[in-house]
Amino acid sequence: MDVVEAIMTRRSIRKFTGEPIGEEIITHLLKAAMAAPSSKNEQPWVFIVIDDQDLLHEIPKFHPYAEMVKTAPVAILVCADRRRFLSEEVWIQDCAAATQNILLAAHGLGLGAVWLGIYPRMERVKGVRSLLDIPIHIIPFSLVVIGYPGEKKPPANRFDESRIHWNRW
Repeated sequence: MDVVEAIMTRRSIRKFTGEPIGEEIITHLLKAAMAAPSSKNEQPWVFIVIDDQDLLHEIPKFHPYAEMVKTAPVAILVCADRRRFLSEEVWIQDCAAATQNILLAAHGLGLGAVWLGIYPRMERVKGVRSLLDIPIHIIPFSLVVIGYPGEKKPPANRFDESRIHWNRW
């Protein structure tokens, strides 16, 4: 699958078969995440791979849209390490790019995935911080829930010409 096809056909998958995902595939997803663009090459990201089902089942207790983690074999928590910041302004964009790379790589490998927002919802930040013993200098940003898809969705056509302006508003 080429990159444009991956972008145009990727959908958020919230149902999974439960089939395990091998460590080599997870490593591949993390390599894709770390290949994301990063302002000033800061690369503030750090990742927590969650494959413990007991931990995954705790997440819906503090994240209202996370029920699907109960059927997923793995989730990757994308975080930022404050010690790597050159400035406070760009870590969010860097972590968002890493998150998107995980989503696209998962889709390209035949996996399904969904992006769950953590930051800036403080109840979610506190919940995942407590659950995973995350130190204070690490900011949980997003949770990517990953598995073999238990549902199939057609591509979404979100192109809207009315949102495009050329040269000036």
